[in-house]
Formats: sequence, C-alpha cells, structure tokens
Amino acid sequence: MTEQPPVIAIRNLHKAYGALEVLKGVDIEARRGDVVSLIGSSGSGKSTLLRCANLLEDSQEGEILFKDEPVRWRGGGHDRRPADNRQVLRIRTNLSMVFQQFNLWSHMTILQNVMEAPLTVLGRPRAEVEAAARGYLEKVGIGDKTEAYPAQLSGGQQQRAAIARALCMEPEALLFDEPTSALDPELEQEVVRVIRDLAAEGRTMLIVTHDMKMARDVSDHVVFLHQGLIEEEGPPDALFGAPKSERLRGFLSSTMQD
Repeated sequence: MTEQPPVIAIRNLHKAYGALEVLKGVDIEARRGDVVSLIGSSGSGKSTLLRCANLLEDSQEGEILFKDEPVRWRGGGHDRRPADNRQVLRIRTNLSMVFQQFNLWSHMTILQNVMEAPLTVLGRPRAEVEAAARGYLEKVGIGDKTEAYPAQLSGGQQQRAAIARALCMEPEALLFDEPTSALDPELEQEVVRVIRDLAAEGRTMLIVTHDMKMARDVSDHVVFLHQGLIEEEGPPDALFGAPKSERLRGFLSSTMQD
C-alpha cells in the first residue's frame, strides 16, 4: 500500500520582516495522525512558521505543500504572494487554526460562533452544521454554554469554544498557536485535557506551545527552533530525556523547573 503524503509539508521555508530574517530555511511535516509540537524561546520563529503554514503570512522562499499539492506563487522575495486565492481558501479551511487570543465574535452566541464558518465558507446545510456544532461543544465540555456570549465565559471556556469552532470545519489538521498561554494555570488544564483527547483520537495537529509537559505527553515529534532554524528535533522521549544540543538543554532547564 502506498504511503499517504503528509497533510502539511514545509521545505526550506524563509520568512523575513524587512531586514529581520525570522525563518532561515526550515523543513517540517505532519502526516495524518501526527502531533508535532514546536518549542523554543520567544522570537525563535515558532508562531511565524505556523502562520506561514496556514498562509496567513507570506514567505519569501521555500515550498508549502498540502497533501502533496504545492502552494502556487507569483513574484519572488518580498513580493512573493500566493497566485490562486481559491487554493488559499481551500487550504485554510482544511488547516483550522486556534489562536492564543480566542478571536470569538462578541456579538454572537457560542453556538453561532461555532456554526458561522461552516455555514458561510463551506455552505453546509444549517441543520447539519448545528448538529455538528452542538456535538463539538459537548466534546470540549461546554455543551451547556450554547446560548451564552463569549464575555460570559471564562478564558478556558472561550478557548474550548474556539477549538470546537475549528473542529466544526472538519479540517484535515488543527494548528494551535500557544493555545494556553493567555490562561491562568487552572484554566490552562481544561484546554490541555481537550488537546490530549484530540491527540488520543489520532487528529493531525501542529502545536506551538510553551507547555513542555503537554508537548512531551501528546506529541509524536517535537521540533526545537532557535533563531529561525531547527536546532534539534525528534521523538519527545529523546528530546526531553536526552537532548543533544547545548541550547536545548539550556532551554529545557529554564522552562521545566518545578
């Protein structure tokens, strides 16, 4: 049986803001069912990599492939842009992103927030979308909050609503950008539990996180970024148990002190 291509593959990716080079040639991939965590100090390029993967940021060089289909570009360098807006929309809808700040619409109920994109972007039937949305809100533990507004929920509940919203798009992969960093520790654990459950289901996920325990527990593969390059990568037991790089050892010693 032929092996399926990665859901998302990034090859030699470069990204700069003016003269500041943030990504300096990064390769990463996630196959179906893989949980890949990106760790590293602030400014190492983790969130930028995720935003480039989802085409929220334009990169200057390198390839981005969705299930072996390369993103088509026009122009080059700082003028490089995606050439096909329909392709961008299709890829984005298959790579649902969960942000650090929950980005819920304050004027909509939680149920309306979760239903909005499948209705307007995918054009799915309302009854089908509502049933799915209610199911995903139950899955993340806030099935009783459908008629509440975001301001009436705790941060942890809002982030779980954002995860339900991403799931309701039925994406090929979920991209998490520091999903717990805006939360108090007790609320953080609510969200970590949901992410653990999704990993156990075999969901494909790319996770930028400062939570080393979560990265160790849920990941199949961990990537340590340092100043825009991959310093070390591998299975979590190897990276956390026997790091080879002096920089990674220093990073872990500073972030895993309990």
